Amino acid sequence: MKHIFHKFQSRSVFIISAIIIFTVVLWGLLSPSSMTGITTGLMDQMTQSLGWFYVISTALFIGFCLYLGVGPYRRMKLGQKDDQPEYSYLAWIGMLFAAGMGVGLVFWGIGEPLSHFAQPPAGTEAGTQAAAERGLLLSVFHWGFHPWAIYAVVALGLAFAKYRKDLPGLVSSSFYPLIGEHVHKWPGKLIDIVAIVATTVGIATSFGLSTMQFGSGLSQVFGLPNNSWMQLIIIGTVTAIFLISTASGLDKGMKYLSISNLGIAGVLMLMVLILGPTVFLIEHISKTIGQYGSSLFELSFRTTPYTENEWMGTWTLFYWAWIISWSPFVGTFIARVSKGRTLGEFMFGVLVVPTLLTIFWFVIFGGTGLHMDLTGQTDFASDIAQKPEIGLYLVLEQLPFGFIMSLAALVLIGIFFVTSANSATYVLGVFSSSGNLNPKNSILIIWGLLISAIATVLLLSGGLNGLQAIATITALPFGIIMLLMMVAILRNFKREGREKQKVEEEEDW
Repeated sequence: MKHIFHKFQSRSVFIISAIIIFTVVLWGLLSPSSMTGITTGLMDQMTQSLGWFYVISTALFIGFCLYLGVGPYRRMKLGQKDDQPEYSYLAWIGMLFAAGMGVGLVFWGIGEPLSHFAQPPAGTEAGTQAAAERGLLLSVFHWGFHPWAIYAVVALGLAFAKYRKDLPGLVSSSFYPLIGEHVHKWPGKLIDIVAIVATTVGIATSFGLSTMQFGSGLSQVFGLPNNSWMQLIIIGTVTAIFLISTASGLDKGMKYLSISNLGIAGVLMLMVLILGPTVFLIEHISKTIGQYGSSLFELSFRTTPYTENEWMGTWTLFYWAWIISWSPFVGTFIARVSKGRTLGEFMFGVLVVPTLLTIFWFVIFGGTGLHMDLTGQTDFASDIAQKPEIGLYLVLEQLPFGFIMSLAALVLIGIFFVTSANSATYVLGVFSSSGNLNPKNSILIIWGLLISAIATVLLLSGGLNGLQAIATITALPFGIIMLLMMVAILRNFKREGREKQKVEEEEDW
């Protein structure tokens, strides 16, 4: 009996987390209408009553990151004093961008600006130049500094604990300055369980979005039906691919796929810039950078106390919740590749460079679609607002070499799909194996199946609304954990600063 209890304790994080996720899957299978009704209702209540929490939290994350990037700790390393970065600066930036934004940018790069153009927030007339400009600004706002600040907070906590304090690569390790040895006991286990559940839902949301867009691509390019059966086939095929790669240890293959995907994305963006309204796009890049810089503070704290909160809930609050739930996965990856970087270098690389690349992406892809609608060449903004997953293909097919580019986009989405799922399964395996960097294949396979299962039930029960609802709900507890994580990080840096000062004084003496 004692042996069984000890075995349960050592695997408690994995067992409890898996049971929670399996319960959600079972609920979606047995009563999809009940799941959709309750989760969307709960999401509506949360956005109305707690929308301010997401808004203020993300603003605090940005302020915290900027302070660390330019403040007194900017020369402190993520690692020991003599540690050097493992990757060149360019390779590092490329990996950050692929991990943090790959799936989302491909899905929303055209879908979001055109959605705001057709259905803008209150105060802007739909289908106008003002709506087009507002659409690009809001898209960049949702994908710029804010999500990267969320990732940076989690990555900092993990990297400092792992490389500076030699603690396991777990979210709970970040809390050592606050709860000490309790990170290895139930308080730490509860933190890791919340992180795993949030991460699984965030990954499943991205998994669902990729399925929707890949299905639309098959329909647009090859004329295949885009229905529930097709989505099930896509999920089943992708699950089989990444589980085989996980079980057989084809990590190098996944790495090369990720690198090649960045090349495909870059070539596709360059082709759209050249073949699309080039001058319009170049001028709009400059314009959008200026608008984003001047509006950032006001947008960061924007809430709607006098009007309906529906638009905020559908867009801004969903994004912040989704990114928070996705952050343990991306934060773990960023921490892994950022060893040896100084805080100042880290913050510039994680906040500024990806934001500039995001502006280029949205303006080139979204701006091309907006230009087509504004000039009367097309009239598909309303259709894209209803089904954002079709936006990329509708725009590409209007350009020269449209079929080839749509095919490349399909390959791009497919590779992002597989590599993200593969990496996410590994991270969940590490989180649920006490930080073991070589989790058992059985654990990896279970997480792979659970991710696929929850994505499937969310898609079939509520589509995009179901994905948004469950991500918003599960992000709340991890958002609270992140706020406490900032306190722990700051306490760590203060201690390190005092120790460094003490050593320097002893050396001077």
